Amino acid sequence: MIGRILGFYFARRFAGAVAMIFLSCVTLIVLVDFLEMVRRTADREHVGVALVALVTLYRAPAFTEQLLPFAVLFGAIATFVTLSRRLELVVARAVGLSVWQFITPPVLVAFLVGVFATCVFNPVSADFKERANQMEGEIFASASAASASLTRGQKDFWVRQQSVDGQAIIQAAASRQGGRTLSGVVVFAFDKADRLVERVEAKTATLGDGAWFLTEARVLVPGFDVQSYDTYVIPTNLDPRQVQDSLIAPETVSFWQLPAAIRSAEQSGFGAEKYRLQLQSLMARPFLLVAMVLIAAVVGLRVFRFGGVGQTILGGVLAGFLLYVGTKLAEDLGEAGIVHPVAAAWFPAVTGILLGVLVLLHREDG
Repeated sequence: MIGRILGFYFARRFAGAVAMIFLSCVTLIVLVDFLEMVRRTADREHVGVALVALVTLYRAPAFTEQLLPFAVLFGAIATFVTLSRRLELVVARAVGLSVWQFITPPVLVAFLVGVFATCVFNPVSADFKERANQMEGEIFASASAASASLTRGQKDFWVRQQSVDGQAIIQAAASRQGGRTLSGVVVFAFDKADRLVERVEAKTATLGDGAWFLTEARVLVPGFDVQSYDTYVIPTNLDPRQVQDSLIAPETVSFWQLPAAIRSAEQSGFGAEKYRLQLQSLMARPFLLVAMVLIAAVVGLRVFRFGGVGQTILGGVLAGFLLYVGTKLAEDLGEAGIVHPVAAAWFPAVTGILLGVLVLLHREDG
């Protein structure tokens, strides 16, 4: 009974610390992003403060998803350090609780938070991010703004399609209307023997019924002069959903829609590594949060024995930061196809958990 009561107490303290840190950081992020959006829209008289605030709120969940591991880490460090300095952990040991019994409640809370973040918060975040992208495109009304909003660091969009005459690769600088309209378009058309047939440059490309309709097009056929057309038609077997799934960033696809996005990306002719990686990363998120708690336990449980609060906290923050950087590095390698998406997503979390357990076993059980 005492162990159960203490377990609920530790879990409540940990959940409160994580919530406080998370909400404080979210408030700061929203405020900074709001001020930045106000600055960017200062020369647009038709954009009011209410619209800017709405866009900022839609953008916030995507930012805060990246913040969650650090909120769990700092919340766990704060909880364990506070319990250690107040000698509450000493009392817990005195009544017969081992280190594994009083870190289990925070671990369970972190795991449940990760499950909630993956299954509930991520779909909301993805939907809000897509709405924010659309609103930003309407506010700034330029291809460059839409491209910057949608690609999140990518230079261009690429789509490959198959037809009865061969295949074509479409490069675009920006995408709007869910993939139906492309801007800054370059099309490379090949025959069935993979020989280049024509190269087409166009201002825009609109997806119609079984064809792309290109405006202000310049067509270069090997061996002939460049021809200009007001409208140029290229057949396609793609539908808007396939194009959209090929263009959109993984962050704007919810956890439950990722399997369908993977299938659509494969059908459009491109690899689906980025979507597979996103799916595996979301599945591994609860275990990454557990790893953060174990790292915090290694830090917090040293305080009442050896002193040096500042150094141990700094060490825990550094360890958590290195784990986060390792996670991002593994994701980059997975997205580039160098590492399998499953290994890229799960290796940092599993490694962090194993190292945390190993250190605790060494310190507590010899």
